[in-house]
Amino acid sequence: MFGDDKCSGVNYDHRREWIRDKIISQTDVFAIDCCAYAVMSNHYHVVLFVDENKAKDWDNREVLRRWKQLYSLSYLTQKYYNKESLTKAELDAIYVNIELYRDRLMDISCFMRGINESVARRSNAEDNCKGRFWDGRFKSQALLDEQAVLTCMAYVDLNPIRVNMAQTPEESDFTSIQERIENKKTVLKSFGNHNEDIPFALDDYLALVDCTGRAIINDYKGYIPDELPNIL
Repeated sequence: MFGDDKCSGVNYDHRREWIRDKIISQTDVFAIDCCAYAVMSNHYHVVLFVDENKAKDWDNREVLRRWKQLYSLSYLTQKYYNKESLTKAELDAIYVNIELYRDRLMDISCFMRGINESVARRSNAEDNCKGRFWDGRFKSQALLDEQAVLTCMAYVDLNPIRVNMAQTPEESDFTSIQERIENKKTVLKSFGNHNEDIPFALDDYLALVDCTGRAIINDYKGYIPDELPNIL
């Protein structure tokens, strides 16, 4: 789907770029930030943060401005956005629609559908075929505290190493940890518009991933070799 096709010899790594770019671009629209991501050869992982407070602070026009970046507005909501005159009945219907859009802009299912539909359509067009691209609906797990979030982020960032696609986080293409290393930031920030940093120093997080990645786990064949220098 996203790597080397062993039958045809065609490489589809560019589709991994489609997914990464779509994840990042949607965090600029939704009230959802991305804490970590990894795009593999036949699936991808994301660690997401839903910022309900931010979505509830948007005024009506801001909700419509964001929704317009994803889909077309209805006839009435377009009139409202253009500041045209409306009856009270029309306004009542518009306000219902706006709240529906607001809810969808902080909904993980809508966020994932935006990525998956886009990639499926582009891939089918490229392959000149129709039909289902993904095997099934995405699966999700709630992360209820900071320890769970950091553990899951490290798991996601180490995916390429665990399956022997890379030896180090620095070489792990299409992962959030590689992007953080290349950008040389000093804080561990999420990808999106959330104002607060993830409450963990970037150097500490890199050390956590490096240390965890050196552990040999029976269920996985990949790990960071001991002879390689520390990530820092």
